[in-house]
Amino acid sequence: MKKELPPDLYGALAGFRLALRRFLALSEAALAEAEVTSQQYQAMLVIKTAAGGRIMMRELSEQMLMHPHGAVQLVDRLSLAGLANRMPSENDRRSVLIGLTPRGEGLLEALARIHVEGLLANQPLLVESLSKLRDLAEI
Repeated sequence: MKKELPPDLYGALAGFRLALRRFLALSEAALAEAEVTSQQYQAMLVIKTAAGGRIMMRELSEQMLMHPHGAVQLVDRLSLAGLANRMPSENDRRSVLIGLTPRGEGLLEALARIHVEGLLANQPLLVESLSKLRDLAEI
């Protein structure tokens, strides 16, 4: 027979989900205002954090958990928006690297600031909820 879950566990889960929903609502609003999708923002983060700020299409698709053709379409949309560009690899002329344009860099920085502020605004609720969940983890 399974042990009954403590009532406080539900409150901790609810608090955690509330903090996530608040953050996601802030994120969705910021991305909509910037006319960028969540997937495009994630791709920009992946590109920015790649060695030298450049990434091969295959690596981008792997990190985005996408099929390669989906990553190509995503990069096409980023390129069309002036946020990313393709360039030949210096190491392997058959490979193409994707990097952010100056416009992409600027937009990513502005969005990152908003996201960090949103995360920090929810920090007390996140910390409290996660602490309660850790204390109640023996279920």
